Amino acid sequence: MRTYLIKDTCIVNEGKRIYGDILLKDERIEKIADSINVKEKCIEINGNHQFLLPGVIDDQVHFREPGLTQKATIYSESKAAVAGGVTSFMEMPNTNPPAFTQNLLEDKYNIAKQTSLANYSFFMGTSNDNYEEVMQTNKKKNEICGIKIFMGSSTGNLLVDNALVLDKIFAGSELLIATHCEEERMIKENLERIRKEKKELLPSDHPIIRNEEECFESSFKAIQFAKKHNSRLHILHISTEKELQLFTNLIPLEDKKITAEVCVHHLHFTGDDYKRLGNQIKCNPAIKSPNNKEALWKALLDGRLDVIATDHAPHLWEEKNVSYEKAHAGLPLVQHSLSLMLHYVKEEKISLEMIVERMSHAVAKCFQIKERGFIREGYFADLVLVDMNQSTTVTKENILYKCGWSPLENFTFPATIKNTFVNGHLVYGNSMFNESKLGERILFNR
Repeated sequence: MRTYLIKDTCIVNEGKRIYGDILLKDERIEKIADSINVKEKCIEINGNHQFLLPGVIDDQVHFREPGLTQKATIYSESKAAVAGGVTSFMEMPNTNPPAFTQNLLEDKYNIAKQTSLANYSFFMGTSNDNYEEVMQTNKKKNEICGIKIFMGSSTGNLLVDNALVLDKIFAGSELLIATHCEEERMIKENLERIRKEKKELLPSDHPIIRNEEECFESSFKAIQFAKKHNSRLHILHISTEKELQLFTNLIPLEDKKITAEVCVHHLHFTGDDYKRLGNQIKCNPAIKSPNNKEALWKALLDGRLDVIATDHAPHLWEEKNVSYEKAHAGLPLVQHSLSLMLHYVKEEKISLEMIVERMSHAVAKCFQIKERGFIREGYFADLVLVDMNQSTTVTKENILYKCGWSPLENFTFPATIKNTFVNGHLVYGNSMFNESKLGERILFNR
C-alpha cells in the first residue's frame, strides 16, 4: 500500500477550512498538520490552490446488477462515481432478481467485492410477502445500510401497498427504513384522467400525473407509521414544496428519527426543462414546477433537508428515445453530482462547507457509518481533490456511464475533480484510473 503526502492544500471539513498537509498511510488518514515531513518513501501530491474534501457518500443509486447489466454494472457505475468524487455508495434493491432474500442481497455484496472501485453497501428490498426475510436483516445491522420500501411507483412486487405489511415492517425493523414515497392510487387516477383529456401524453405531463399531492400523501403516511413505532425513517428524493412542512431543523441531525434527502436533479432542473430535454429528465418522483425547486433549496440551506444524493438510474438511450408512456424513468447522475453542486458554489447559492456537510458528513451521521465521511486522523482516507479554477465540460467522450449519455451533456462545470482516494488508494488521478485496489464494504456503528 502506497503512502501519499498531499501538500499545501485547503482542507474543507466540519465547517472549517484548514490550510496544510495531510499524510495517508495504510488506508487511513495518518496525520493532518500545518506542515508534514516524512522520512519514509511516499508519493507527494501538490495540493496548492486546490480544495481537499471528504469523498462524497451517495445514499441512493441504482447500478442495475444483477440482471440489468445492459444498462449498467457495479464496475462501470462505480468507475463513473470515483471519477466524480463519490467514494462510497448505497445501492437499491430493484435489480433482477430483486434483493428480497438474504442470499440475493449477499450475492450483490460479492459482485461488489470483486468489481467495485468505490466503497459499497446495499439495501434490503421489501415486498408484500417477504417480511420474515426482511426481519433477518436485524441480525446484520452493522453490515447493511438499511431496508428499502417502495411505497409507490415501482415495478412488479417491489411495491409495498399492504397497510398491514407496512405496519409490521415499521414495527419490527431495527435498521434505517428508506422510503420512495408516491401514492400509487392517486398516480393512476391522474393518469386515467389525463388520458381522457389528451390524445397523446407528453413528458411535460409527467409532473401533472405525479403531482405534489400524491408525494405529500405518501410521505405523510410513512411518517405516521414511523411515529407510531418510533422507527428510524429516511425519506428519499423529496421533490415538492408541500412535503417540506413534514420536516424540522429544530433538533440536531444525530437526534432526528425522521430525515430527508434531496437529489441533485430536483435542485437543478424544473418543469420548464421538459421542452428541451423531454424524456431525458423523466424520473420518479417527477421534476416539477420552479417554485418547488426554490423551496427545496431553501430547505436544504436551513437544514430541513439533510442530505444530497443522486438517485442515479441509468437507462439505455433507446429506452428514453421513445414516446412518453413507454420511456423508462430515471437519470444517470453519479459522475456529475459533486461537480454540479460546485457549480452552485460558484453561483454563490451554497457554500463549499455546506456541500461537504450535506454530501459527506450528514450521510455518515444519518446512517451511522463507521469511520468515513470526515477528514479525521484515523479515519479511512476517502478523499477528493478539487480544482475550482479549471472548468470541465460534459461530452460524450468523457461520460463514463455504461448507458453513454447524460442530461447534462454540453454543460460546463466551473471545477475539475483532480484526484479521488478510496481507502488511501489513488483510484482516480488526472483522468487516469488505477484499478489495482478495489473498494470495501461499508460498516456501521449501531
